[in-house]
Amino acid sequence: MPITTPPPTNASAGLGGDPHEQELLSNVSPANWINPTPSGVYQFLIIGAGPGGIAAASTAAARGVKVALIERHRLGGGSLSYGCVPSKAMIRTARVYADMRNAPNFGAVPPRAIEVDFQMAMERLRRIRSRISRVDSAARLIAEGIDLYFGVAHFVGADAVEVAGQRLRFKKALIATGSRSIVPEVPGLTEVGYLTNESVFNLTVPPRRLLVIGGGPLGCELAQAFSRLGVKTIIAHDAPLFLPKEERDAAQMMSDALARDGVEIHLNSDVVSARMEHGRKRVELVNDGQVTTVDVDEILTGIGHMPAVRALRLEAAGVAYDPEAGVHVDDFLRTSNPRIYAAGDVCLEHKYSNMAVASAGVAVQNALFYGRKRMSVLTIPWCTYTDPEIAHIGMSVRQARERDIPVKTFTVLMHDDDRAITDGEENGFVKIHIREGTDTILGATIVARDAGEMINGISMAMVAGMGLGALATVVHAHPTQGEAIKMAGEAYLRTRPPHVVARLLRAWVSR
Repeated sequence: MPITTPPPTNASAGLGGDPHEQELLSNVSPANWINPTPSGVYQFLIIGAGPGGIAAASTAAARGVKVALIERHRLGGGSLSYGCVPSKAMIRTARVYADMRNAPNFGAVPPRAIEVDFQMAMERLRRIRSRISRVDSAARLIAEGIDLYFGVAHFVGADAVEVAGQRLRFKKALIATGSRSIVPEVPGLTEVGYLTNESVFNLTVPPRRLLVIGGGPLGCELAQAFSRLGVKTIIAHDAPLFLPKEERDAAQMMSDALARDGVEIHLNSDVVSARMEHGRKRVELVNDGQVTTVDVDEILTGIGHMPAVRALRLEAAGVAYDPEAGVHVDDFLRTSNPRIYAAGDVCLEHKYSNMAVASAGVAVQNALFYGRKRMSVLTIPWCTYTDPEIAHIGMSVRQARERDIPVKTFTVLMHDDDRAITDGEENGFVKIHIREGTDTILGATIVARDAGEMINGISMAMVAGMGLGALATVVHAHPTQGEAIKMAGEAYLRTRPPHVVARLLRAWVSR
């Protein structure tokens, strides 16, 4: 599938005069930037200053390594400008409006009129984004002793890259260029114009009707958020369930949640054409041969991302790759060129910021300090930040069975948790998978309003080697939704055969 830059749309107003946007750009893409003059060979050269690249550069520089960091566009990568930060700011505002509409569920009277101020919501988004950009600023990186270059880099040999007309040589290098939005091949889509995550947060005026193409995490999050912000939202997904990487019951709960928030859902539907008609974008959807036509003001593509490898000229460095899977790496994140490593979206299946940072740590250790850290041993959770959130870690039942691992699952429904009941947030569950015959945790899925926070406890337990039985002994604050994890542990303990001593004691007492 091709990747193209979305054409400008009427709703995507320029933000050049916005003070928050100006601060953001001054931090992450300074005007009139002059690249340093390279001196000698860099011990470590990093291409891409997203979450992984910045983490790698800071870690290496803190250990006295001479580091060059190259960024083609904005420091902080998509996470700061187009992903985690702006989307979560929008989601939080949308949640406030949803709670106001749902006030009777909390024993409160809803406001007589709920008027969404979209411009205020987006101004808050830009304010938060500019504040967080100070952490990833050029000034901070320079203060850490990092040589920072802006420009499109490409390899010119096994140990050299070129950026903005300068050749930089390196002993070791890290490719951390991230990924780019996938744009579906829909006839007419380019002509009518569309949004991606790289442009949608520039909106200052809400579209009256929005079509979201794709039911992955990005599509589901933004479809729900826009609907809660008063936009008539339609989502089309070409599979029978949303979130293909999640368990079926979690995906079904996602569908139910979107429907409750007024999103018009089209599953098993392909977008086959788009055209302008009477000033609106007319899009045709096909489901089992049946054609549905929808008229919208904007189209948001959210079908995923592809590794950003096109401009790197990896052949010149002897680095194996393919356009869809990205850079080929081994379990130590080493490429086919032993001098060069890769981390994050450019080489990994799961494209999340925490995955990028964790993999960057593995790559730095192995590239610079003769480490033998394996990527496969890391336990990394992820979360889709809808309402309820869907968080996951480790294996699913299907994955365990594919590996012939006997698995047993313990499930606690959130409507059995006291705090979830008092919060009016009973939709969801905690599901923990263990290796049958042991209490070793293989994986877990949590569906709850704050599942992203709750999954961290299971992540810590798995890293520390704690079994599900041990989680039953952890004393939680009461009442909290996190107690559902403890309840799953208690359910496991109830399945264990009575201990011999316990049986003798009961016999003695009952004699």
